[in-house]
Amino acid sequence: MAKDSDCTIVFDGKRLSGRADMPLVDFLETHGIDLPHVCYHPSLGPLETCDSCWVEVDGELKRGCTLKAREGLTVTSQSEFAVSARHEGMDRLLSKHELYCTVCENNTGDCTLHNTMAEMQIPIQRYEFQRKPYEKDTSSPFYTYDPDQCILCGRCVEACQNVEVNETLSIDYSMDNPRVLWDGGKNIDDSSCVHCGHCVTVCPCNALMENTMQPDAGPFTSMPQSLKRPMIDIIKTLETTTGATPVTGLSMMDMHWRQPEIKRTKTVCTYCGVGCSFEMWTRDRHILKVQPVVDAPANGISTCIKGKFAWDFVNSEQRLTMPLIRENGRFREAGWDEALDLVARRLIETRDKYGPDSLGFIGSSKASNEEAYLTQKIARLIVGTNNVDNSSRYCQNPATKGLFRTVGYGGDAGSIEDIEKAEVVVIVGSNTAENHPVIASRIKAAQKLRGQKVIVVDPRKHEMAERADLYLRPNASTDLIWASALSRYMFEHGYADQAFLDEWVNKVDEYRKSLEPFTLEFAEQKTGLSRQELIEAAEMIGQAKSVSLLWAMGITQHSHGSDTSTALSNLLVVTGNYGKPGTGGYPMRGHNNVQGASDFGCLRNMYPGYEKVSEDSARERWAKGWGVPKEQLSDKVGEGNFLMVQAAAEDRLKAMYIIGEETAFSDADSGNVHSAFTDLDFLVVQDIFLSRTAEFADVVLPGTPSVEKEGSFVNTERRIQRFYEVLPPLGDSRPDWRILTDLAARMGHNWGYTHPSQIMEECARISPMFAGVTYERLAGWKSLQWPVKADGSDSPLLYTDGFPNEDGKANLHPLEWQEPEEAPDDEYPLSMDNGRMLEHFQATNQTGRGPRIWEEAPGWFVEVSPELAAEYGIEEGTWVKLTSRRDSIEVRALITDRISGHTLFLPIHQGKPGVNALTGEHHDPDVDTPAYKETAVRLEVLPREKGAPPLKHNNFRYGHRTPRKGVEVEVKWARSDYVAPPGHVSNPRKM
Repeated sequence: MAKDSDCTIVFDGKRLSGRADMPLVDFLETHGIDLPHVCYHPSLGPLETCDSCWVEVDGELKRGCTLKAREGLTVTSQSEFAVSARHEGMDRLLSKHELYCTVCENNTGDCTLHNTMAEMQIPIQRYEFQRKPYEKDTSSPFYTYDPDQCILCGRCVEACQNVEVNETLSIDYSMDNPRVLWDGGKNIDDSSCVHCGHCVTVCPCNALMENTMQPDAGPFTSMPQSLKRPMIDIIKTLETTTGATPVTGLSMMDMHWRQPEIKRTKTVCTYCGVGCSFEMWTRDRHILKVQPVVDAPANGISTCIKGKFAWDFVNSEQRLTMPLIRENGRFREAGWDEALDLVARRLIETRDKYGPDSLGFIGSSKASNEEAYLTQKIARLIVGTNNVDNSSRYCQNPATKGLFRTVGYGGDAGSIEDIEKAEVVVIVGSNTAENHPVIASRIKAAQKLRGQKVIVVDPRKHEMAERADLYLRPNASTDLIWASALSRYMFEHGYADQAFLDEWVNKVDEYRKSLEPFTLEFAEQKTGLSRQELIEAAEMIGQAKSVSLLWAMGITQHSHGSDTSTALSNLLVVTGNYGKPGTGGYPMRGHNNVQGASDFGCLRNMYPGYEKVSEDSARERWAKGWGVPKEQLSDKVGEGNFLMVQAAAEDRLKAMYIIGEETAFSDADSGNVHSAFTDLDFLVVQDIFLSRTAEFADVVLPGTPSVEKEGSFVNTERRIQRFYEVLPPLGDSRPDWRILTDLAARMGHNWGYTHPSQIMEECARISPMFAGVTYERLAGWKSLQWPVKADGSDSPLLYTDGFPNEDGKANLHPLEWQEPEEAPDDEYPLSMDNGRMLEHFQATNQTGRGPRIWEEAPGWFVEVSPELAAEYGIEEGTWVKLTSRRDSIEVRALITDRISGHTLFLPIHQGKPGVNALTGEHHDPDVDTPAYKETAVRLEVLPREKGAPPLKHNNFRYGHRTPRKGVEVEVKWARSDYVAPPGHVSNPRKM
């Protein structure tokens, strides 16, 4: 038996050993025994609504989902008592569900209701199905709810209330005709539903179904309703005359007919840094659905609107499918040989004429680890420059700098699981519910179900701020002050972890002395927070046994973002919140592989695994690994992407190679960016769409999205995961790793890679951080969190036995407060905050390619506080002009109390050139991250006819959630007409 066996039960006369305290349903499954059940799901727990899993214990009926395995337990499932109860439960389910499996889109092998019914060999439907007095809800562009198929199991409610914790869905079992309700009775699209898809994922039948499953999921599903309805009626008649067995047999055959046509492939999400993985179901090139699984290491069954539904871009007619070469100011299609020969020749000519540092490479935070590795290998080994970077320069490099200064690794201290375990979670400058929704769900669930305390510090009152136990709204750019004041408070009030500091931390006295200016009085004066608020936050953090602190672009995109990130990490060090479960610093990574792009060497100063290019030993290691003399690799720190653009503007950089990055949209002061790109001698852009950046290119190479290739990503928790090819490349597009391999061969370096696993193998052989990473160890749902030892053991929680510094200790890093580089003044009196929305991603090059996602938030707008609206005479939809020291834009106003005072908020996604027409080139001097969040503007009301409200009236932000403890099955049991199985009921539709 397995090592964790610690109890033996007797089930139907057989002795079975396994882990104690498991639900009987799961315990039996480990032995290949399927106890019938419908409402139970391992990620949801026992709901006790379906009454189909009854067993007998000591003469009493027990539900197999609530019964836990224990030593000596004796269970029978085959007694007449138990069998009758299970059949009665299934009969009640079927009375609420119109069976037409052979023409049902969901008869694809995982319909729990169908499979359970077939396995139980129900001879006939005891209770006659009657249609319910409700119409099918088709209001959502993403999924449909059919009350006539709903069995009231409550899985969707539990998922919404206690997994996603959006708290939109409920069931009122006291109704004459119970059904699933959105916000108590709204249409789906008029509710607070965020279209995360949790409910659809867990639905055990076809009551909730993805619209993409309709009507092409099976051979008989696409028939017109005028034909389908009569067929269903005929089948229902047959069921009541000849019995259900022949009909069930037909549906089983249909289910098996479908299987060869439906391909199920594991992939990893292409959007944010949470790293959700799931199966993608396809039929030919049609993406039927995204199906999360319990085994997915970062997300389990969770998704968000983008991961679940935002895949229309894959088959977009706007996809690039052939290389493009600019001639006479216009693009023409070209073959791969011509395009790659041209690129290779021009890059080599530029290097030979102007020197290696006249070229710059920007790797993609959306491409794979292997593709990031090849990008920097071409730059360093073939061209000879360290001018290589990725989009982390625009967002997370300040956080990485803060972690390097204090604890030593440039990544999350632990896992998402640690964030869930924390007694207190502090969220700073992170709109987690919209930018990292699945992590936000874990926090919301821990708060709701397990009493976790949440502190949110942010100028904007987003959802997590509304849910917080303590919400602090400081003045912009003052976070270093309150964080340092709290560190001082910890020393002065006995909350500093002295034992931890004595054993594991350097510079304690020096750091404590540096805190002298950071009194509560100074913090109160500068931050706008009250003394009481500061003390309350300090007490919550100081008294907690474990604290996890999350931060994102609200901290990093300032002129001193590195210092503020350092201050946050200092606070964790002072309180001993590193190296134990539930603790640590967690800079939330914004792109699916922005962590991996940095990890695998797309940084101006680091080889893969964070070895410095300026250190002789590192250069020697990589030269030896690549089989070249050490002198062939430059020891000069290169330029990051922000400085590359400036170098191009100054004619020092002559050529650039940009892969999958919308630099022309994302870099600060886009007017200067566009001018610099125009002046380049040669620009290559490798992407899946003709992006704004690609419009400046001399050659455009069509890469592929992640679903059309293999590779690996690293998520925000340092988790390396494989993804697999779901679909073949569209047209003549090619996987980016193959393009880079072919290009290198044309530049005289025939590396001969035929699969990304070979690239990973090479990196792991050279880099100690990835020594044990292999594709075999990443197969399927397996993953590894770096650093990974040669034997394959990984590091879910860092710093458990010290810190990766020379003496094994962390460092407290003294800081001084510095004013922001740009602040409001008399000419530009308003502060313009900016950030992401749930519905979109970055420049909308993906989310903007399909009408379903785009229509959720199609227009650009600026959020204006009620008090500022009153001051300027602004109404909802009023056109305003925002002018910074760089440029102006015109947008409609949205009035909301999410912001206050003289601060504005502008989404970063819509509009061309977008928010960066306004932002400037002032930046963090330590890492050259632009200070996007430090943009002063003036506002002018335009004499134009007022536009429509910027957000649709039914946008989820206007919904009114209906929080419940979960599925309130007790209400059903309390009904006067409820009879426990195996007794019969007069109206099972209400049960």
